[in-house]
Amino acid sequence: MAVTGCVAVLVAVALLGTDAATEVTGEVRIPGGGTTTLLRSVLLAALCVQLGEVAGRRLARDVARTLPGTLPEGPVQPPEWAAGAAFAGMLAALGLASMAAAGDGRLAAGLPELSEIHATRDGLLAFLEANGFLLAALCVFLGRPVWAAVPLTGVIVGEAVRAHPEDHTQLLGIALTLVHLTATVLWTGGLVQVLRTMRAWHGEPGAARALLAAYARRAFWLFVALCVTGTCSTLRKLPTVQAATSSAWGRTLLVKLVVVAAVALCAVLARRVLIRDRARTTYSQVLRPTAWELAALGAVLVVSALLTVAPVPR
Repeated sequence: MAVTGCVAVLVAVALLGTDAATEVTGEVRIPGGGTTTLLRSVLLAALCVQLGEVAGRRLARDVARTLPGTLPEGPVQPPEWAAGAAFAGMLAALGLASMAAAGDGRLAAGLPELSEIHATRDGLLAFLEANGFLLAALCVFLGRPVWAAVPLTGVIVGEAVRAHPEDHTQLLGIALTLVHLTATVLWTGGLVQVLRTMRAWHGEPGAARALLAAYARRAFWLFVALCVTGTCSTLRKLPTVQAATSSAWGRTLLVKLVVVAAVALCAVLARRVLIRDRARTTYSQVLRPTAWELAALGAVLVVSALLTVAPVPR
């Protein structure tokens, strides 16, 4: 029930956030901004689930090898979500390609011709990303889910290129976004997979704690990468300090900073619970702050999608 409520709130934020932000600042309303934000949120979530599953399963195997009397794959692995996530990501990318081809922000404008999609930069990139998700799904069906990381990396590159149409220091912007998005995807998706694996390992509390501790060490460096690249990207895009409060993009960025701070706080609380009493810590005790961390990371994805739609201040 709580998960359904969180998802409903995030969907509402995605659909209404852009209009609310531009209305407050008096900027021009973005046609189809809500639909674009929702589709891009689904695309990012699909990336998180798939790459997080690949990274999380490998991490679980590494942790299992260090534990005495444990099978190489760990006590048990949760069922795969990669195929469903790949199809969701493909549909979201096709929706974005269709909207880019229509040019008026409408999703239900009819199925565009391939030439119409290729005629726009955003449409072409979204179509290539849809093909990346399709290849990822094919890898899963062939029994090689790890191979899916290759086309999914291409999807991340496509998103980084799409975010920087400018001519000035374009390569720097693409590189920053590439690292920033990769860190966000691995942090969020990795946590989803770790929580699912911990639930599957509920009969092995020692293994579950070791898995979360191993994830926490890696998540710290992902957080550092996210903060550094996010700061550099902000300095590139924000023309003045006043724009942070006078523009829709700046205000959305401030909201993202608050949510990221909340994520960090939840992460610290979860690690403190884990370290406080290693012998008695249960899955449910660690789950409370970690679940809040995951919910906040979901909000980070949606707000990040909002930032891609909100007009950048000049």
